[in-house]
Amino acid sequence: MSLDFSQWVSIVSDWIWGPPMLILLLGGGLFLTFRLGFFQIRFFGHAMAQTVGTLFKKKKREEGTLTPFQAFSSALACTAGATNIVGVPLAIYMGGPGALFWMWVVAVIGMATKYGEIILGIKYREKNDQGEWVGGPMYYIRKGLGWKPLAALFAFAMMLEVIPSSMVQSNSISTTVESAFGWSTGVTGFVIMVLTAIVVLGGVKRIGRVAEQLVPFMVLGYMLAAGMILLVYMDQLPAVFALIFEHAFTPISAVGGFSGAAVASAIRWGMARGAYSNEAGVGTAAIAHATAQTDHPARQGLWGIFAVFMDTIVICTLSGLVVLASGAWTQVGVDGSPADLVPMAFGSVFGDTLGGAMVAVFLLIFALTTVGVLIYYGEKQAEYLFGLGFSKVMRIVYILSIYVGAIGGLQFIWQFLDIILAMVVLPNMIALLMLNKVIKAEIRDYLDNVYALEKQSRKAS
Repeated sequence: MSLDFSQWVSIVSDWIWGPPMLILLLGGGLFLTFRLGFFQIRFFGHAMAQTVGTLFKKKKREEGTLTPFQAFSSALACTAGATNIVGVPLAIYMGGPGALFWMWVVAVIGMATKYGEIILGIKYREKNDQGEWVGGPMYYIRKGLGWKPLAALFAFAMMLEVIPSSMVQSNSISTTVESAFGWSTGVTGFVIMVLTAIVVLGGVKRIGRVAEQLVPFMVLGYMLAAGMILLVYMDQLPAVFALIFEHAFTPISAVGGFSGAAVASAIRWGMARGAYSNEAGVGTAAIAHATAQTDHPARQGLWGIFAVFMDTIVICTLSGLVVLASGAWTQVGVDGSPADLVPMAFGSVFGDTLGGAMVAVFLLIFALTTVGVLIYYGEKQAEYLFGLGFSKVMRIVYILSIYVGAIGGLQFIWQFLDIILAMVVLPNMIALLMLNKVIKAEIRDYLDNVYALEKQSRKAS
């Protein structure tokens, strides 16, 4: 039987995001973890103290466009999205409870990768014609390695990737809102398009301010709601954690509607969803953090460690625990949809109507902030390749794609999302591995000339 074009695209996509991409992301992350001396583990407490621990402290202004927290919020807005609510149940649905353990493994490794990305993003950033700081993989590939064609490949692939990404995100919002509230996808798409346009037309400073306000609200709101569910099912948590650790290394048989899973499936789906969720290795964090006001690249990089912690260790874990503790994971059969698992878990405590509406609202806010930041990323690639004028043209293309995606148009473009994303990851990971000495040197400089001096100052006072 001959395969049609979409089936070939699916086969290629599944292969790329199978062993090749996992080896590149995880192998590269492990290399950086060893090369940097397990920095993300040894200095995790310091990273927390220098990020979330400084939120309410007055800081002197450094060079940069956004505050460190605004840059962090913008970057987190792009990672903490629909994947945290839909992707985690998919991993459990396909790989069983043990998949959650392998998501944690990916997160710890990914902290080193994202830390390195942000360090390079700050080190090789520059000012554009509007006086704003810009940076990212395309800059550290060109300036750090001198490989202009590879930098152009990253920028071109990233510029294109934003189109299907925005369409998929807006479609996720519109179909969820239609299911929960009965709004037509066209109406929802128009509203999303207008709201996003208002934000992105204000430039990076407005995106940073909006992210600064919305991201903490959506994260804390989701944590509170999930926490309430876990309080109800507190007696199930010891058994849930036993399932996670046991079936990370042993296969699990069919349970209820769950069809069972091998250890290989737990590893494959847990690692793939973890990597996809926190975006360590994609390079997007470097674009956002390159705008930050900071005194040292390695200090700003600490926000990357915190971002992976929040995205995967906190938010993704909460999604996984509510699905497991409520028993929702055993109630969706082989013909069901993993997207139903979190609404089922919420519905078991808040009622089906309210639970479904809550998940729809969280998805709406998560995806809205994600799309806004995605468009900024796409604009920066267009600016890098063709100048400021063309970046404004692409801004309009991205905004219009939101509406098209919401109503389900041009779906054939969506099929290329994972393939184009692989074209983004490849040049970025090559650069991170080739520039590992630069990353190491920046960390050593920070530890010797900033961290040590601040530590001495605290002891003296």
